[in-house]
Amino acid sequence: MDCIGSMIIRRMWTPTSNAWTVRGTSFVLWTLVGLSAVYWGLKLGGPGRSANVPVPPPRAVPPSDPAAIARLLGSAPAALPAPGALVPSLASRFQLVGVVAGVHSGGGAALIAVDGRPAKSYRVGAGVAEGMVLQSVHGRQAVLGPAVDGPATLTLQLPGSRSATAQVPIEAPR
Repeated sequence: MDCIGSMIIRRMWTPTSNAWTVRGTSFVLWTLVGLSAVYWGLKLGGPGRSANVPVPPPRAVPPSDPAAIARLLGSAPAALPAPGALVPSLASRFQLVGVVAGVHSGGGAALIAVDGRPAKSYRVGAGVAEGMVLQSVHGRQAVLGPAVDGPATLTLQLPGSRSATAQVPIEAPR
């Protein structure tokens, strides 16, 4: 009896991996054939729509008035100075806030506020404002002029006095 059972099991057909590969490939190919038939059926059988639709011409936009936009955004109109109004002096435009001066090198930098704006750092030789260059820094002062090698136009001093220890220059280590 043992022999008959083993003969039945051996003779039973079971799908192998090769058979499933063939079935899967056939399914994918027939799916592609069906989708292709649906695509071409819709493409050829449906009413055609013209691809040449005219594009409308662009609308002409009127030019905008910058003053009107500024008023709309809440800006007050800038008042023009009167013909006899005083122009601020050169010294009142600049305020020296801080100085970093080299003891022996002659180089350094200065913190200068121009026209009431926040102070910015300027190295010796850099342009501070139109026509003004930081020529040199010494101790508690900065010298401005039209060119680095030109004559000094303005000398700015740090406001107020500090204690004697803060005025002693500190030499950088070499």
